[in-house]
Amino acid sequence: MSGTVRHIIDEAANRAPQKPFLVAPENGETMTYGELKARCVEIEAGLNSLGARPGDKVAFLLDNGPWTASLFLATMYAGMVTVPLNAVAGVPQVAYILEHCDADILFVADHYADQFAEAISACPRTLKIIATDALSGPVSTWHDAGAQSGRSQITVQSTDDALLLYTSGTTGLPKGALLSQRAVLAGGENTAHAHQLTDQDRALCVLPLYHINGEMVTVMGPLVSGGSVVMPAKFSAKQFWLWAAEHQCTWISVVPTIVKYLLDRADQEPFEFGVSPELNQMRFGRSASAPLPASVMEAFEARFCIPMIETMGMTETAAPLLSNPMPPEPRKPGSPGVAMGNEVRIADEDGQSLPDGEIGELVIRGPNVLNGYYKNEDATRSSFHAERWFRSGDLGYRDEQGYFFITGRLKELIIKGGENIAPREIDDALYQHEAVLEAAAVGVPHDNYGQDVVACVRLRDGYSATEHELQQFCEERVGRFKTPTTIHFMDDLPKGPSGKIQRLKLPELLSVQ
Repeated sequence: MSGTVRHIIDEAANRAPQKPFLVAPENGETMTYGELKARCVEIEAGLNSLGARPGDKVAFLLDNGPWTASLFLATMYAGMVTVPLNAVAGVPQVAYILEHCDADILFVADHYADQFAEAISACPRTLKIIATDALSGPVSTWHDAGAQSGRSQITVQSTDDALLLYTSGTTGLPKGALLSQRAVLAGGENTAHAHQLTDQDRALCVLPLYHINGEMVTVMGPLVSGGSVVMPAKFSAKQFWLWAAEHQCTWISVVPTIVKYLLDRADQEPFEFGVSPELNQMRFGRSASAPLPASVMEAFEARFCIPMIETMGMTETAAPLLSNPMPPEPRKPGSPGVAMGNEVRIADEDGQSLPDGEIGELVIRGPNVLNGYYKNEDATRSSFHAERWFRSGDLGYRDEQGYFFITGRLKELIIKGGENIAPREIDDALYQHEAVLEAAAVGVPHDNYGQDVVACVRLRDGYSATEHELQQFCEERVGRFKTPTTIHFMDDLPKGPSGKIQRLKLPELLSVQ
């Protein structure tokens, strides 16, 4: 398979131009592979008309929809670099990304333009702002209608940069993972390989296109296998199975939080799962982005009568790197599975392989691994062992059958509902309050989100602040999703010999309070 998005779309449009690629359940719009190619050509022409050229960055801040998916693919189709912006990030983080990514063009929905007006106006470059609807596209004329796409003049290579996706780091400043055309397609191919996808499969995509799981799994997976995807604007527990039934979806990709939501309202569904003919075509579900408790997996399978495949992926590996095999091969509860389409091993601090059963760091090598972190040579250098083995920061072991088990993290990242949250970002927000002397955010177990955010705070002598006051203060700076649901006031926070707060000791201290 050629390693460019352009080749895959051209080939699919020539082979099956009338085959559906994407369905929008809100209005029933169906976009065929032929229409996808035509829209990519049109968007490429529009970007060229705005002065964008191969290698340039193009950002978007949009909900899911057929035009968002088209823009996501068309930017890479044109040899440019797609920069999806995270809609649940706080204003300071979006401002940082807009400044750092070097994009000159931003497609933005009206409601996000209002929400992130401060971040957009703070960009040191003059941005070309395109007001856009996720379903229908730009709300007004946005380029010279007579512009030519320049298709005959460009050649996209598999090694060219294609996707710049920002992921939280332990410092609080997000890092831009730069993925090549080859890596983006490898992410789709690994998904197709793990789940035995064919051109008859149809995914239900309810994860946002600013998240690697939504992008690689439920867009690139169907694209490389010739299948199709049903893409509502956002997840809805009430509509989920109705969408799957009406549009004859054969598989779903979710995070553990969504699994919990679906179980919570299972008795309200109009279907008799395992019997209703409307859902007979459903083959499996897959879960990623956070560990899925074995009891939750068992409850899902018992209630909805389809196997749930636990997997593991990262932004830096174009999503899937491990997956449990499809039935009838054995699935191991508590394990995200075996290596799929890349090499994965357990290594010591020096990058040397450890025997099965010994705990070390997961390291990954393959065509799906990122080129590096954008404008951050130090982070790139420290993230690889020799021979391009990427350091995941996850601790675990491999059993004798090749299944991996995750035991912890070297990094202090909080994973809430599949989203990476840097605790340092929350610390920094709390430190801006005049009453806060010390602050440390940490993740704690949560039934719905996997982890939730709490913070431990020590106040300055002579100052006072309530939990609600600090939560409001924090929400204004990092957004509601990242704001601690609980703030614990402490006389002192645990510190090491150097005086550094020992964040990883906090969950244990909180559990005994």
